Amino acid sequence: MYNNILDVEGLKVGQVENEKGLTGCTVVLCEEGATCGVDVRGAAPGTRETDLLDPINMVQMVHAVVLSGGSSFGLEASCGVSNYLEEHDIGFDVGVTKVPIVVGAVLFDLSVGDSKCRPDKKMGYKACEVATSKELKQGNYGAGCGATVGKSRGQEFSMRGGIGSHSIKLDNGLVVSAIVAVNAFGDIYEGGNIIAGVLDDDKKTKLNSYELMKKGVSSGGFSIDNTTIGVVATNAIFTKADCKKVSQMAHDGYARAIFPIHTQHDGDTIFTMSTGKIEADVTLVGSIAVEVVEKSIVNAVKNAKSSGSLVSYRDLENECASKNTKIKILK
Repeated sequence: MYNNILDVEGLKVGQVENEKGLTGCTVVLCEEGATCGVDVRGAAPGTRETDLLDPINMVQMVHAVVLSGGSSFGLEASCGVSNYLEEHDIGFDVGVTKVPIVVGAVLFDLSVGDSKCRPDKKMGYKACEVATSKELKQGNYGAGCGATVGKSRGQEFSMRGGIGSHSIKLDNGLVVSAIVAVNAFGDIYEGGNIIAGVLDDDKKTKLNSYELMKKGVSSGGFSIDNTTIGVVATNAIFTKADCKKVSQMAHDGYARAIFPIHTQHDGDTIFTMSTGKIEADVTLVGSIAVEVVEKSIVNAVKNAKSSGSLVSYRDLENECASKNTKIKILK
């Protein structure tokens, strides 16, 4: 096992980023098609083709899920994915051609790097070209390139987010995995403790976003530079309704690892892809999805690197270790 989303046979992941713009996109490809459902909980989403995933609607399979930076501009990357798939004769057969079914969601990273540099058709196409089933980079890659977390005091005092993945395989062959681009308004928790989020003026002391909010620290208005988006993938045999239910349950993984979550300033979205290989119980898969989503979020933050004035979990930990001190967390 790779211990990431590539453990689900039939999937490939391609990631491309622009270091100048601090943005990028991540494409999860399933060339044979995957049953898909979605659940949106954040109040500021940017999505493509989510209505198609309603269980009452006709098309049953998707061929790609695109996670992208660039806010709504980044939805253009999905068009490049469609072009690539059509050129490779992959899609829903409508007689005159095959129409690739590409769904996706975006996060807001325009204020981190060059706001005029956004994921586009070319980047989406390139992500398909480099897609592989052998290797997955985590941290500031793909849609996680410009991701940040903990923005109750604004972008200046946030920490690095990123993209992360985790996978669980049971003895009967069932695999449940996730990949998440973490660009949250809230702080990131592991085991009930804040590991990344809003910083004090010294940018070495972690604060608590929820406590700051209660004290009215952000009375001037909260940052809009947010949204956590992800994909749960499994080899279970599921319907679109089953996949939607898994996505609903998987949001508990967001809630375990991020707080505050699902705010007015986030567009939090989870897709679930099913490759249809093994019989499985929806409740079991949904419960496992909570765990893999939670651990994917933690992996995203722990693999991130500092950039400019943005501090990463890793570098903050290393600095304290070198000085034999502990990171302060003000309540």
